[in-house]
Amino acid sequence: MKAHEMTLAQAIDALDKKEISSVELTQALLNRIDEEEPKVRALNCVCRDTALMQAAESDARRAKGEAKSALDGIPAIVKDNICTEGIPTTCSSRMLQNFVPPYDAHVIELLKKQGVITLAKSNLDEFAMGSSTENSAFAITANPWDLNSVPGGSSGGSAAAVSAMYAPMALGSDTGGSIRQPAAYCGVVGIKPTYGAVSRYGLVAFASSLDQIGPFARTVEDAAISLNAICGHDHRDSTSMNLAHPDYTQGIKDGVKGMKIGLPKEYFGEGLDKDVKDAIMKAARAFEKLGAAVEETTLPTFDYALAAYYIISSAEATSNLSRYDGVKYGYRAKHYDGIVDMYIQTRNEGFGAEVKRRLMLGNYVLSSGYYDAYYLKALKERTLIKRDFDALFEKYDCILSPTAPAPAFKIGEKSDPMQMYLTDIYTVPVNIAGLAAMSLPCGLSPEGLPIGLQLIAKPLGEPAMLRAAYALEQEFPPLGEPSFAGGEQ
Repeated sequence: MKAHEMTLAQAIDALDKKEISSVELTQALLNRIDEEEPKVRALNCVCRDTALMQAAESDARRAKGEAKSALDGIPAIVKDNICTEGIPTTCSSRMLQNFVPPYDAHVIELLKKQGVITLAKSNLDEFAMGSSTENSAFAITANPWDLNSVPGGSSGGSAAAVSAMYAPMALGSDTGGSIRQPAAYCGVVGIKPTYGAVSRYGLVAFASSLDQIGPFARTVEDAAISLNAICGHDHRDSTSMNLAHPDYTQGIKDGVKGMKIGLPKEYFGEGLDKDVKDAIMKAARAFEKLGAAVEETTLPTFDYALAAYYIISSAEATSNLSRYDGVKYGYRAKHYDGIVDMYIQTRNEGFGAEVKRRLMLGNYVLSSGYYDAYYLKALKERTLIKRDFDALFEKYDCILSPTAPAPAFKIGEKSDPMQMYLTDIYTVPVNIAGLAAMSLPCGLSPEGLPIGLQLIAKPLGEPAMLRAAYALEQEFPPLGEPSFAGGEQ
């Protein structure tokens, strides 16, 4: 096995047994990046020199028997909206093109304490607003399974990087499906943890009541190991849960016998690709074979979730992105006439089309005369959606659904924003209700594109969700190395 092909668990074992050094592993991954990145364009920056230096330091610690953790010396990729001290954090926007944070996000602090190496920062839809990574100010990332298709978004760079075997783990953020949808498109595992399980400190805010950092990996076990590494209380995030998190790898192999899994009929209606539906139903039958009870159920408020999400998230984005005004930090227009014109020109030049679209929508729904009609109504609908899920989880351990309505679409195919927003239809209800959810691959379409299934669990229900995912993974093994089909863009 080549070093870049190692899963996270295999890399940990190889380092522990001294079958490979961290320097050798890091160099092998850098070589892989050099080979495939011109085609994929998943990364905004590669921390080549510092990564090799940190790898050498890790090897020295291991030689003395002083490894910081099992993850010491493991390279990881970080989405470029998570602050990294001394390393640019751009959010793939002109507005922050030259921004270098003076501090680390909480998740980066945790990874550093465990000896994890920041190998690179990954591309994303600008300020995490998008579903295809076509909205980056720097590059359009390609899907490693078909270079003419999108990797999903907004964490498309992280998903594509793990799929292309640049690193065994990566971090993304999920506001309405931005980890799970690209995980489905790229054929990897992605987890959106319970809201509050992972600190948002140092995550550049999009919609603060919805954002959550989570991991990508190539196997369920690797994703559980990664989740262990980033969970924990942080007093700097008022929404961070002050509780002891379990070891998510414990009990993961206990099987699903006796579990109850719900199949909401609303997730299988109009617009669902036949190949995706067939794959999910095959997974449902596999669960039954493994001893779980699977039955159809209903989520009555499902049809309102997408509208509520885009109203709430855009309203919160309007507030969060007001700080980018050309005064405090970030981009400032060069030509303007007075301070008001400077604000206008800076935001016009610094933000891309999708960000502007959502800011205008957010300002509209918060404006006098429309607040009650849109924003307040969306908040009420959010309460109803959460109640519906609470009722489901009184009966079921997990909910099974498609992650996305279809496999990855072609780059440039969805020019209509509404078409793009509909790709999130199965993922946004989870964020609205603050639930745990994940996507894992369940096969390939006839065109050779990955298909992802979604498992949803109650708040702090990650152990049951991971147990179900691991059992299913034995029936639908990881997809392996992508095809890089389609030629260079």
